[in-house]
Amino acid sequence: MGEKVSNESGGDSRGSASVSATHRVSGGKPVDKTGDPVSGDKAALPQGATPILSVVPMPSDANQHGDIFGGWLMSQVDIAGGVIAARRARGRVATVAVNAFTFKQPVLIGDVVLFYAKVVKTGRTSITTDVEVYAQRNPAVLETVKITEATLTYVATDQGRRPRAVPPET
Repeated sequence: MGEKVSNESGGDSRGSASVSATHRVSGGKPVDKTGDPVSGDKAALPQGATPILSVVPMPSDANQHGDIFGGWLMSQVDIAGGVIAARRARGRVATVAVNAFTFKQPVLIGDVVLFYAKVVKTGRTSITTDVEVYAQRNPAVLETVKITEATLTYVATDQGRRPRAVPPET
């Protein structure tokens, strides 16, 4: 195992998000916790999984350098995680934490951005999801890169927006 590098922010989680990037160095190339290259080397889409969300960012979503705003990507990740959490909760959910968020590669105008999400933990009122994001670019010679991974926690809420129990799985 190589050198471990981390950059994590802590503090009170109410009203703020902790964004972290933790990865190992393997053979001189940085990799994330799952062993995927951080450098944005070509990646394969998850086998047997269906994207929760697919979006093509436009010029209005980009900064002055032509890269898509990180905040735009974070909002799309929250939507994808929220969709899968709401399915599990069988109703309304609210985001309560961004537990981890790693930007691996920039998103470019015209990329087809694919969001894959799964529930990784269910508590009494909470649901934690993992979201992986891939970009497909250059249609002439299709290239797929993993651009982001994140872990978010949602709370199931009732119509009055108060926490409620997550129903048992069916």
